[in-house]
Amino acid sequence: MSFPLPDPTPLSKPYWDALAQGRLTFQRCRKCGHAWLPARAECPECLAADWDWQTASGKGRVISWVIYHHAYHEAFKGKVPYNVTLVELDEGPRLITNIVNPEAGIKAERLVTLKIEDEHGVALARFSLT
Repeated sequence: MSFPLPDPTPLSKPYWDALAQGRLTFQRCRKCGHAWLPARAECPECLAADWDWQTASGKGRVISWVIYHHAYHEAFKGKVPYNVTLVELDEGPRLITNIVNPEAGIKAERLVTLKIEDEHGVALARFSLT
C-alpha cells in the first residue's frame, strides 16, 4: 500500500516548495489582511483575489486534537496511535497537522513550534509542544 501524498496544484505549489526549503508559508489578503491555509484563489473573508504568500514565524498554539487508535488508511497502520491536531499560527491561519512529541501532553492553548519533517520524500509542517 502506498502512502497518500499531496498532489500540488499551480496554486498550492508555492506552499510545498517553501516547506521543501525549510519555510512554512501562508496566504494573506492585500485588501482585508485576512490570513489563511490551505491555498485558495480568493480570500475566504472578503473574496478578493488579491493576496501574497508570507512566511510564518513557526510559532503557534494548539486549538484542538484527536488521537487515532484505528488506522482508516492502510498506510497509517504502523503509526497508531497518532494525533491529528489543529494549530493556529501566531499570524492567524490554522492548519491540520501532527504534534511530534505528544508524550509532552497535548492540550488546548499549548504553545508549539514548527518542525518540518520529511515523509516519503515530501516536506510536511509538523509541530512540537514547547
